[in-house]
Amino acid sequence: MAARPQNDETALFLNRIKGYMATHHMPQQGCKVLVALSGGADSVALLHVLLQLGYECVAAHCNFHLRGDESMRDERFTRTLCQQLGTRLEVRHFDVPARMATDGSSLEMACRDLRYEWFEDLRRNENCKAIAVAHHRDDNIETLLLNLLRGTGITGVAGIKPVNGHIVRPMLCVSRNEIESYLAAIGQSFIVDSTNTQNDAYRNRLRNIILPTIRQYFPTADAGLARSLRDLLSCNELYESLLSKRIAEIVTTSNDCTIIDIKAINNEPGATALLFAAMRQFGFNSTQVTEIFESFNSDRAAGKHFYAGTHRADIDRDKIIIAPIVGQEYITIDMCAPDENNPIGLKISKIDLSNFNIARVCDGRHKVCFGRDIAHCKHLIARHWQDGDRFKPFGMHGRSRLVSDLFTDLKLSEAEKRRAWLLEADGEVVWVMGYRSSEAFRVAPGNGIAYLFSIE
Repeated sequence: MAARPQNDETALFLNRIKGYMATHHMPQQGCKVLVALSGGADSVALLHVLLQLGYECVAAHCNFHLRGDESMRDERFTRTLCQQLGTRLEVRHFDVPARMATDGSSLEMACRDLRYEWFEDLRRNENCKAIAVAHHRDDNIETLLLNLLRGTGITGVAGIKPVNGHIVRPMLCVSRNEIESYLAAIGQSFIVDSTNTQNDAYRNRLRNIILPTIRQYFPTADAGLARSLRDLLSCNELYESLLSKRIAEIVTTSNDCTIIDIKAINNEPGATALLFAAMRQFGFNSTQVTEIFESFNSDRAAGKHFYAGTHRADIDRDKIIIAPIVGQEYITIDMCAPDENNPIGLKISKIDLSNFNIARVCDGRHKVCFGRDIAHCKHLIARHWQDGDRFKPFGMHGRSRLVSDLFTDLKLSEAEKRRAWLLEADGEVVWVMGYRSSEAFRVAPGNGIAYLFSIE
């Protein structure tokens, strides 16, 4: 590609990005880099910058076919651009609805996973040093504010990482306005995604409504937030380093199990943060970790267990034992589409209480009814009974008892006990399937919506 003439403004823009890449130890000039190219201003500028700085670039464009003619327009633009710049372009067409149907992911997550899986395959096949994506300073500020509004820890407030494995983000040091000024200075056009102007997504509302208002009343807000992000990123790197060293001192492994020393954690400042850092790699979220921390500081901690995706955590006196879940002892229940072929044959029906007789249909054993709030549970699972399980039997006015005591009353054999399934909603046992329901999610009197759970 023939070098474009540079004025002082474009030279300064290039040098800032060059310095930022060096500071964060991104691949050196001359290396082969895969560039994610959508055709928007950010990715077009990124490709130009990397070519100007002397990188060997291979561009990659994803066509998700989600915006009709616009999707094909974007692809045509990237093909023309790369032809003009003398850069090889790889294009992949994706079936997003099929991916969503396969793994149950959202539209956004399906696109993200498809995109980065393909980028990584390309990177390896092309022997590229990195995958360069075009996030900029404004994206980082939006991410910080979104994370704060949703609730986050120090990692969330540190914003977008400049380097994350093989993914690099060279333009986090420049703003969207600076990017568009650079493109105008070199005479380069770009395309605009029409969905960016629609305020149906949280990020778009923040970008199009909230941030412009903040900038109106606080003109230096962007510079201040960018400074905070830089400092928080540095603090987070130190925080992660210290956590790793401390975790190594309180966590041991034995066979397939990870063992966490409860006493050691209790003696630490920021004990819940340390516990979360030790458990998040196994899929446990901050809410679960808080509950686990509170549990092992209670009188009835021993015997409690918690589930997170592929792993289970058991509290055993002075330690937490985390192990992979084996076989069918744990099933995630989808309220919208329970798997009727699962080992328990669970069915869920949404019912209108105005024309439904609970007393006539529900027996409290094989058919039970729960109030509408059960649909808002984040973790609804079916699992086998374990020693120490407790629940609040329906009709006992909130008093809890051991599930094992119920089994004793019913004169169940040990084999029958071990075959029993429990329904757990956000960590609370709400139904001993086939035997007794609990007080949890009791149906409110009057008309409204409830859910009928039944097993064969």
